[in-house]
Amino acid sequence: MIYIGSDHAGYELKEKLRAYMQTLNIEVVDKGAFTLDNEDDYPDFIIPVAEAVVEDSKSLGIIIGGTGEGEQISANKVDGVRAIEFYGGNLEIIKLGREHNNANILSLGARFITDDEAKNAILLFMNTPFTNDERHVRRINKINEEEK
Repeated sequence: MIYIGSDHAGYELKEKLRAYMQTLNIEVVDKGAFTLDNEDDYPDFIIPVAEAVVEDSKSLGIIIGGTGEGEQISANKVDGVRAIEFYGGNLEIIKLGREHNNANILSLGARFITDDEAKNAILLFMNTPFTNDERHVRRINKINEEEK
């Protein structure tokens, strides 16, 4: 299950990615924005994605904004979220975010990546498992302790 959400700056890319994932038979739940409104506020759509991912621990989230930065910050305010950001460059950062940090949300900067880069990023994000190495589990547990 993938939960997806964006503000106005990520709306067009969100719509494309949602349709793309559906062609791959990936179950996608859209948390908005549902229309293009240049005056909307990203936390209104990003926080519901983050809460859904935490509630459904086997799911992942994709959040999209102009830079992805505010979206990542918003998502990481929800206990249990480990959001990472991608706005272009080496995809290895996504792989490591999943393998080492068990990232559960990917934040995309729509103004900085192409549609194909975004598609490659989400496929890598969804298909890379957490390693469960003791050192990574230990570090994530320390982060989780701070959330309580």
